[in-house]
Amino acid sequence: MTASINIPVYSDALVVLGTAGVVVPLVRYLGLNPVLGYLGAGALLGPLGLGSFITQIPALYWVTVVDAENVRGIADLGVVFLLFLIGLELSFDRLLSMRRLVFGLGGLQFVISALALSGVIAATGPAPATALILGSCLALSSTAVVLEVLSQRGALMTGTGRVSFSILLAQDLAVIPILMFISLLGSHAEGSLASSVGHAFLNAATAVGVIVLIGRAVLRPLFRIVGAVQSPELLTAATLFVIIGTGVLAAVAGLSMALGAFVAGLLLAETEYRKAVEAIVEPFKGLLLGIFFFTVGMDLDVRDVARDPLAIMAVVTGLIAFKAIIIILLARAFRLPWRVALETGLLLGPGGEFAFVAIGLAEALGLLSHELASFVEVVTSLTMMLIPALSILAERLDRKWGDRPRGLSQTLETRPDPRSGHAIVIGHGRVGKVVTAFLRQHGLPYVATDKDANAVTEDRASGLDVFFGDARQAAFLRACGLMEASAIIVTIGSRTTVDAVVLRVRELRPDIQIVARARDTEHARHLYSIGVTDAVPETVEASLQISEAALVGLGIPAGHVIASVHEKRDRFRAELQRAANDAAQAAGAEPVPEGGPRTSTGGRLLASVLRRLASAGVISGRSTGGGF
Repeated sequence: MTASINIPVYSDALVVLGTAGVVVPLVRYLGLNPVLGYLGAGALLGPLGLGSFITQIPALYWVTVVDAENVRGIADLGVVFLLFLIGLELSFDRLLSMRRLVFGLGGLQFVISALALSGVIAATGPAPATALILGSCLALSSTAVVLEVLSQRGALMTGTGRVSFSILLAQDLAVIPILMFISLLGSHAEGSLASSVGHAFLNAATAVGVIVLIGRAVLRPLFRIVGAVQSPELLTAATLFVIIGTGVLAAVAGLSMALGAFVAGLLLAETEYRKAVEAIVEPFKGLLLGIFFFTVGMDLDVRDVARDPLAIMAVVTGLIAFKAIIIILLARAFRLPWRVALETGLLLGPGGEFAFVAIGLAEALGLLSHELASFVEVVTSLTMMLIPALSILAERLDRKWGDRPRGLSQTLETRPDPRSGHAIVIGHGRVGKVVTAFLRQHGLPYVATDKDANAVTEDRASGLDVFFGDARQAAFLRACGLMEASAIIVTIGSRTTVDAVVLRVRELRPDIQIVARARDTEHARHLYSIGVTDAVPETVEASLQISEAALVGLGIPAGHVIASVHEKRDRFRAELQRAANDAAQAAGAEPVPEGGPRTSTGGRLLASVLRRLASAGVISGRSTGGGF
C-alpha cells in the first residue's frame, strides 16, 4: 500500500529551502542584504510571479510556489522566534527603564500616524471606518525587517536601535486593538465600542499575567531538570516547547503568538540558561524568518506595479516621507539627537508585516474590497523592500550631517597602542577613574574604555587616556589588547552589561584574570559561576567596613579587627564560589575553578581597590560607568 503524499506542499517547501540554500548565499556573495534576496525571490518565484505561468510552462511547477498557504504558516513562526530572541536580549528591568520610549514616544507615534494617515485616506473618498483601518495598518512598521537590518549592522544596542525597538514594541502591542477593532466592525457588534475594546484589553492583560506567573514558576525548574540530563536534544525540545507553548497560550487569549514568545524570552533572560537557549534558537530563527520574508515577497504582484507605476511609487514615497517626518519630529520633541531621529525615521517610515494580517482580516470580513486590499499590500511590500536601502542612506546622512559632540570623530578613530601585560578597565565612570588613578600610582599599565561618547570626549580633553567602544564586542576587546593583557577590571554598574562583558572575555581568553563589580551577593555568586576571578559585591564590602569601624570605635585593637575582617571576607568569597560550584554541578555544567584563574599580586591589588571604593560608598550610588 502506497502512502499518500501531498506533493504540492513538499514541492513548495523545496523551493523555499532551495532559495535559502542557493539564492541567499549568492546574494551575500554579491554584498547585498539577505532580506532583499528573500523578498526578491518570493516576488519572482511566488504564485503571482513565475508561478502564474505554470499552465503554459508545466516545468515551472518544480521551481515555483504553487500555493502560498503551504508555507505561510511556517513563515509566521519566523516572527515568533525573532520576538523570542529580542526578549532574551532584554529583561524586565531594562524594559521598565524603556517605558518612556515605548509608551511615550512609541505610543504617540502610532496614534498620531494612524490618525493623520486615516485623515489623508478619508479625504480621497473611502468611508471613515475604512480609512481608519487602512491608516492604522499603514502606521505600523516592520519589526522583522528593521531588527534584522539593525542586527546585521550590529546596531541593536545603539541609540537608534533602542529607539527603533521601543517604537516597534509599541506598534506590536497596538496590533491587538487593531485586530479587535476590525473584528468588531466585521461582526457588527452591538453596544459600546469602547467597552468592548476595554474588555478585550483586560483579557489580554490577564493572559500576559498568567503567562508571566506560570513562566516564573516553571521555566527555571524545567531547564534545571533538562540541564541535569545533559542531553542537547532534550534542551532543544524544551526550548521549542516553551516558545511554541507560550505562543499558543497567547493566541488562545486573542493575542499574537509573537507577543507570547516575547514574554517567554523576557522570562528566560533572567535565568542562567539565556545563552544556551539563544544558541539553540538562532539557526531556527534565521531559516524561519527567511521563509517569512519569502512569503512577504510573494504578496507583491509585479503586474499591479506595471499597470500604474507612477501612482504606486508616489504612494510608496509619500508614505515613507509622511511617517518619517512624524517620527523625526516626535523624536526631537523627546530630546533625542538629530542623528538618532533621522535614522529612526527612515527605518520606520516603511510599512510592516502585521499590516498584511490586519488587511487580510478586513478583506475576509468584507470591510475592504479585494482591489483596495491588494493595492495596499503592494505598497506595503515595496516599502519593506526599501528598508535596507534606507538604512544605508541613513548611515550616509549620519556621517555627513549627524550631530556629534565636538571632537567626537577624532575620539572614535583613536585606538589603543599595541602593548602587553596591561590591565583593561571597562567603564570609566566614578569607579573607573579611581581604579585607573591607583593603577597609575602603582605603575601598572592599563587601557581604559567607556561607551559614553560624550564622557570619553571630555576625559580625553582633560588629558586622560580613555578609548570609546563597546566592550561586549570581540573586535573592540582585541583592539584593546585583550589577547596580551594580564587582567580585566569591570567597573560598570549595569548587571546585564557586566555579565555580557565577562562572558565575552571568557570566550576569548579563558585564562585571564577578571575582577568585576557586583551589585550584591547573588550577583557575585552568578559572576563566579560564569568565570570571574574575583567579584566585589557592594553590599558585603559596605557591611564589612561598617563592622570594622564599629569594632575599632568600641576599643578593639585595630590589628585584630583588620585580621578578622580579612578572614570574614575570605570566608564570604569561598562560600560564594562554593555556591556557584554547586549550582554548576546541579545544572550539569563544568565546576567553577577554585578561585578562578590564579590571582596575581596585581589582581589582588585591583580587587582591593574595588573593595575600598565599595566601603567608601563610591560604587553604591548610580554609576553606569560605560554609558550602557
